[in-house]
Amino acid sequence: MTAREIRSWLMDMDGVLVSEDQAIPGADRFIARLRERGTPFLVLTNNSIYTRRDLAARLAASGLEVPEEAIWTSALATARFLEDQRPEGSAFVIGEAGLTTALHGAGYTLTDRSPEYVVLGETRTYSFERITRAIRLIANGARFLATNPDATGPTPDGPLPATGSVAALISRATGVDPYFIGKPNPLMMRSALNAIDAHSETAAMVGDRMDTDVVSGLEAGMETILVLTGVTTREEAERYPYRASRIVDSVADLLPALD
Repeated sequence: MTAREIRSWLMDMDGVLVSEDQAIPGADRFIARLRERGTPFLVLTNNSIYTRRDLAARLAASGLEVPEEAIWTSALATARFLEDQRPEGSAFVIGEAGLTTALHGAGYTLTDRSPEYVVLGETRTYSFERITRAIRLIANGARFLATNPDATGPTPDGPLPATGSVAALISRATGVDPYFIGKPNPLMMRSALNAIDAHSETAAMVGDRMDTDVVSGLEAGMETILVLTGVTTREEAERYPYRASRIVDSVADLLPALD
């Protein structure tokens, strides 16, 4: 039983549902139960490279049937933020299809001529030329946004630089820090809750990281559940100044909450 009635679920993807493209045992049953019951849910990721369709296909290849509309990325959260702040604006973007598609969908014009924003996302091929262009545009007054603060991303060969690292490079060159949209900014949670018309008081966030998933869920006023199938151990979780509402071995342990 949960401490409060949970009517909506947000969950991280990597470390919660999949690990290196393999479904975590029980994740398929957890998703299937949510869908059977018609319970609103979203799968969240700070990764801004892929579109919803790309990620749904990746999850399907792992044996998890997640509809496109049940996926929420830092790119979509960034697009929603810009749509609210400056509708139909303009941006210079460093990123891939997940980000450019989201911004186009929000009515944004992508340009390198006097854009209102420089938006930095994730890509496997950061271009020195485009980074230089971003630095010059910010120096000339463009506002600086980044999809997420993750410094590195995992690959089978080891870590590679991610959005946070490139943002630091641009900040050092310009003296301007970006506004990060993705986790641990609770704005990511708020935008996800709004996307499924859910309320934080009756929603849970399931994640494998204390410093992103749990803290952003906590700051958004949600119940927080740490799973131990990702990067955090029970002992490591105890070192943080805040606590998850619950710690469970995996999402399989949450199935009774859906009965």
